[in-house]
Amino acid sequence: MSIWNCPVCGGDAERCARSLVCGKGHTFDYARSGYVNLLPVNRKRTKDPGDNALMVQARRSFLSKDYYKPLSDQLCEVMNRLCPAEGVLLDAGCGEGYYTKNVAEALAASGKPAAVYGVDIAKCAVDAAAKSCKSAEFAVGSIFHLPVSGESCDALMSLFAPYCGGEFQRVLKPKGKMVLVIPGTMHLMGLKEAIYDTPYANEVQNYELEGFVFLGAERVDGEIFLKDPEDIRNLFSMTPYYYKTGREEHRRLEELTELRTQISFEVLQYEKEV
Repeated sequence: MSIWNCPVCGGDAERCARSLVCGKGHTFDYARSGYVNLLPVNRKRTKDPGDNALMVQARRSFLSKDYYKPLSDQLCEVMNRLCPAEGVLLDAGCGEGYYTKNVAEALAASGKPAAVYGVDIAKCAVDAAAKSCKSAEFAVGSIFHLPVSGESCDALMSLFAPYCGGEFQRVLKPKGKMVLVIPGTMHLMGLKEAIYDTPYANEVQNYELEGFVFLGAERVDGEIFLKDPEDIRNLFSMTPYYYKTGREEHRRLEELTELRTQISFEVLQYEKEV
C-alpha cells in the first residue's frame, strides 16, 4: 500500500509495473532511478523549481564527508524514539536524501524498519536521492501540496525546509509525530565572519505551532574545520547565502584556503493534536 495520491484528482494511487496509477486512470511513470514525478505543471513557478544542480551537487559532496554527522546521528536517535515499528515516515523536503537514507538505515538496524518516503520539489535532488537510497520511495512534489494521502503517516521530518503546517497536519495520523530541524542562532557564524562586514546571528522563532503539541527540543552544537577550499565553496553553495551575497563577499570566499566555523542545530519534536 502506497501513501502517494494523485496530484490531479487527489485520489489514492498504486504502483502498477513502472507507473503509478490512481482510480481515475491518471498515470505517472517512474524514472529509471526509481522516483515518480507528482508535480503538476500548473504548480510550477519556474521550469525547474527548487534547488538547482549546483546546490544539489555541492550538498552531496559536502555531506558525503560527514561534516554534519553529529546532526544526522541525533536525528536518527530521535526518529528511532518517535517512529513506531513498521510505521510510515515521510521526509518532507528530502533534498538529495542524505538524512532520509541515514534515518531509514538506522531504523532498520534498530529492529524498527519503517516504510520511508521522501518528497522534494527539485527533480535533480530527488533523482539523486532515489539513486542513493533504494530502501525508500521518492517523489517530486511540493510540500505545500503534498502528493500524500491524508492521515497516512506515523511520523514526518522536515529539515531546513519551509514549514507547511496545514499539509503536515493533514498527512499525519492522530498523535503522529513531527520533527523539524532548524539552524541554531550561531550556525555558520565563522563562515559569516569570514566573508561579511556585519555578520549576524540566526533568529529562532517561537517553538509553539498551531495544531501540534510541543514535545521538546534537542540542540546539536559543534565546530568543523575545513581544510579544502572546495569544501568551503560547497558549504557556501548549499546555503541560501550563495544567491544573496555580493561580488566582494564572493571574492573573499574564493580567497579562503581553510575555515573553522560553528555548527548549531535545533531538533524540534511535536505531536499532532487530536
